[in-house]
Amino acid sequence: MTDSPAPRAATTDEPPAGVPSEPRPPGVPGSIEPAPGEPSPPIIPDGLDATLLLVRHGESEWVAEGRFQGHGNPELSELGRRQAHLTARRLAHRHRAPALPLPATAPHAIIHSPLRRAAQTAALIRDDLERQLATSIPALPEPGLMEIGQGEWEGLLGAEITERWGEVLSAWRLDPLSAWAPGGESLPTVDARVRAMLRSQLADLAELAPPGTTNRSQVLGYHELPSDEPWTILVGHDGVFKIVLLALLDLPLSRFWTLPFALCGLTVVELRGGRPRLRLHNATDHLASLEDEAAWARDAERGRSGAL
Repeated sequence: MTDSPAPRAATTDEPPAGVPSEPRPPGVPGSIEPAPGEPSPPIIPDGLDATLLLVRHGESEWVAEGRFQGHGNPELSELGRRQAHLTARRLAHRHRAPALPLPATAPHAIIHSPLRRAAQTAALIRDDLERQLATSIPALPEPGLMEIGQGEWEGLLGAEITERWGEVLSAWRLDPLSAWAPGGESLPTVDARVRAMLRSQLADLAELAPPGTTNRSQVLGYHELPSDEPWTILVGHDGVFKIVLLALLDLPLSRFWTLPFALCGLTVVELRGGRPRLRLHNATDHLASLEDEAAWARDAERGRSGAL
């Protein structure tokens, strides 16, 4: 195997201003999803054997308060920091039962959204993994992983948005291709930057190993060869990860709401011979101790208050 190429990332450490906001074109009815068959460069290099691990950021201060985030830049809450530490511990011991479907090698890099909640999650995971694996792992910002811009909704409580833009919010939740936040980003705009980001990251992974082979079994349960292909951790956001997964699996943007991503949930996309397969989605078992603590605290509070 040749020396690893330097992972690609943004040229600045400062969060970029983001993609310019766009109004919905007047008089355009219904969906604006690209027409079927519209030409687009391939995302996955031919024959690639590699793995992507998607990790949503931990709880932010705005998530705790119920505020819309988008390109807003809150920091992690204390709970979010604990979620990130538990995630790193799970990744360091990924082959303990139940094993995560990840390679035995250390990740090539941790690529993260430059927004604070993702950058802080990535840094905590990187620092913990480096200590536990005794190796160096670069953590690099990537603007293509920024959350979907929510324009005038950013920083507002859900109740405030419902009061001022109730119809638009309902339309966004029912058909996000026909409506979006005032001053925010449309799904096709985000899809374009996500695809460009994926092409770059997968091209990096393709340089680390020779092309794979489709002769491997595509059915799980048959003794597979040891998994030592290159892999990268992506740390991002719920909305942008929905689009990442749709792009990798070649599913339409109209399926946007199909795929949930929990805080610090783990999703694994394995590439075999250039073909994607979803091996794990939204795993959160490593956060169970936090849920147990929260339940204990609720029980203790009820006991103190005399509630039934």
